[in-house]
Amino acid sequence: MFESPPVWMWVIGFLLVLGPLVTVHELGHYLVGRYFGVKADAFSIGFGKELVGWTDRLGTRWKLSAIPLGGYVQFAGDMNPASQPSKEWLALPAEERERTFQAKPLWQRALIVFAGPLTNFLVAVAILAAFNFGYGKVEIPPVVSMVVEGSAADEAGIEPGDRVIEADGVPIADFNTLRQRVVQDPGGSIDLLVQRDEQELAFAFTIPSVEERDRFGNTFHVGQLGIGSVVGEFVPVGPVESVTLAVRQTGDIMSMMVTGIWQIITGRRSVEELGGPVKIAKYSGEQLSLGWQAFVSFVALISINLAFINLLPIPALDGGHLAFYAAEAVRRKPIGPRSQEWAFRTGIAFVLALMVFVTFNDIASLPVFSG
Repeated sequence: MFESPPVWMWVIGFLLVLGPLVTVHELGHYLVGRYFGVKADAFSIGFGKELVGWTDRLGTRWKLSAIPLGGYVQFAGDMNPASQPSKEWLALPAEERERTFQAKPLWQRALIVFAGPLTNFLVAVAILAAFNFGYGKVEIPPVVSMVVEGSAADEAGIEPGDRVIEADGVPIADFNTLRQRVVQDPGGSIDLLVQRDEQELAFAFTIPSVEERDRFGNTFHVGQLGIGSVVGEFVPVGPVESVTLAVRQTGDIMSMMVTGIWQIITGRRSVEELGGPVKIAKYSGEQLSLGWQAFVSFVALISINLAFINLLPIPALDGGHLAFYAAEAVRRKPIGPRSQEWAFRTGIAFVLALMVFVTFNDIASLPVFSG
């Protein structure tokens, strides 16, 4: 039987994940904006109607809003979707105009926008570094200890005791590196170079796709060659190595996200694997039920996910703003206000349509509907 945490745990988990991550994301924008002298009119966690709030001595309205699916910082002078100068902005007194977002040089505006995703990355690195420092890292030599009968590895002739030297020409020093390469690419191809005694043998595979279920009944399609590793050992790491290892782990997770999206675009993975707010709430509750370590690890994963999504070059997201700034830097002048406004309207429509799609997708995948 599969376990299923109560719905109230989904809600609490969702709020404990998304609330702090959205807050630190927006704080990144806010703090860098304030550092460059930009006045913030509003700082909101959530969208829509204000539930509670206060105004600080600098004139910023801090508020909690009704729809807990994000947040925003509204900087002074930010009067249209594309953050372009307008008649209202030009009519401001010169001193007040200097404190607005549009008045700042290109590099400062780009840093203000990039600061949100960067903060999410830093949160994830901090969490992963703390785990690395507290528990050490696992070192597993890339030696095959067992081969599943009838698996792709068995049919190719891989044997226990073989040491994997390379995968697609890349040296393999640890079994986990090979596992990550295989798991994230079901249906893909991989070339292995294996050392057996004094021989080096080459194997070419199409990675079989295997459906796995976790204890909650969630299904995942992963790549699997059918080999097992020798027993690894935990090795203590110092504070510096724990951070560098966390940065590398964050990069690996980003790489898996890019690969996953590309596989969905090319049809190798189903669009049903896309998740939205309902699925995040479900997974949040499940991880919360497993204890604080599993839950905090999940927070790090979602923090990386939030940063990654916001950096996509889609108008209305941070990455869309950065793409326009890059174009402005190359052209030495901004793209026309009308073009930018239409691009941002299109981007907002795309994001809203995607949210509706993944929400229906999430609801349809719930046990009550999927059986």
